Amino acid sequence: MRIDMLVHTAFMEKTKILFVTQEITPYVPENPISRIGRELPQSMQEKGQEIRTFLPRYGCINERRNQLHEVIRLSGMNMIINDTDHPLIIKVASLLPVRMQVYFIDNDDFFGRKELLRDASGEMFDDNDERAVFYARGVLETVRKLRWAPDIVHCLGWFSALVPLYVKKAFKEDPLFNHSKVVYTLYNDEFDKPFSPNFKQKALIEGVTRKDIAVLDHPDYTSLSKLAVNFSDGIIEGSEQVSAAVKAHALKSGKPFLPYQAPSDSYNYIEDYAAFYRSLMESKK
Repeated sequence: MRIDMLVHTAFMEKTKILFVTQEITPYVPENPISRIGRELPQSMQEKGQEIRTFLPRYGCINERRNQLHEVIRLSGMNMIINDTDHPLIIKVASLLPVRMQVYFIDNDDFFGRKELLRDASGEMFDDNDERAVFYARGVLETVRKLRWAPDIVHCLGWFSALVPLYVKKAFKEDPLFNHSKVVYTLYNDEFDKPFSPNFKQKALIEGVTRKDIAVLDHPDYTSLSKLAVNFSDGIIEGSEQVSAAVKAHALKSGKPFLPYQAPSDSYNYIEDYAAFYRSLMESKK
């Protein structure tokens, strides 16, 4: 084996990867995001990486059947969003037979309903903006309580789009996150209904300035995705068709960009993702 390959192998054995996704099968119906949300963490774990995977505890997830249980030592925090206190409950389950743990961010007000991000008629929920803020903050506060320092923070889907901002601004002085590289994957998951006009105010937390979120003057899918790109270290094109405006923004940024590759019998995206992680880690300063 070449020396550089030995270095890469040894380096990757130490990598800690935090996955923040909006869907994981079999907890929610299978689709491109939920399938990758399951396959990617599992594959990285099988490669010997240390992972933590987070998902909202949607109301459609049967706790008894999936053997979810509350982690008391991680629960109990309250987060104020739009002047309202929201208790943060953390639950965990293990995907068998692969023994992959999944952490669930729970709150009755935000995730007690049976649907995911749209109601039964297909309309986006009016409070999706607050749900996204709660999810992003909840994940990072939980990781902080775990005292686990991720080398890579991989965000999959628009519902995780605030995580790059918070990692790079609100948590930048935290020794658990100040070295983390953030990856954001773009999908064909656009929505037409904009967020409430005061979304910027809801998204503000200590360490985040109005200048940081200026792109959210018109809070919609495009501006939210551009925000994620602005504070990520690398971008992955996860769907064959993604927002042209957001993709152009990502390419213009000059940040490392992994184009979409159509799956086939001879192609495994896992190896490309692992190489992408490695390239970002090797650019650490």
